Amino acid sequence: QDDCSEFRSQFEAGGRLSCTRENAPVRDASGKQHTNKCLMCADKLKKEAQRGGGTVQRNKLPASERTNQVRCS
Repeated sequence: QDDCSEFRSQFEAGGRLSCTRENAPVRDASGKQHTNKCLMCADKLKKEAQRGGGTVQRNKLPASERTNQVRCS
């Protein structure tokens, strides 16, 4: 089950999720405590995106595999 499914659509491509600062402590699967569920999910979704498991991951080639493309007319 995805605890953060309600926040996935709000997660921005820049790796941000806008959350309120309400105090409703919650613990993630690892036991780490967060101020509220939104902030917990922001942390989780950001980590997923950094690992490449998030929906905002862009397909980028490593610098060593990039080639210069020339536009032909």
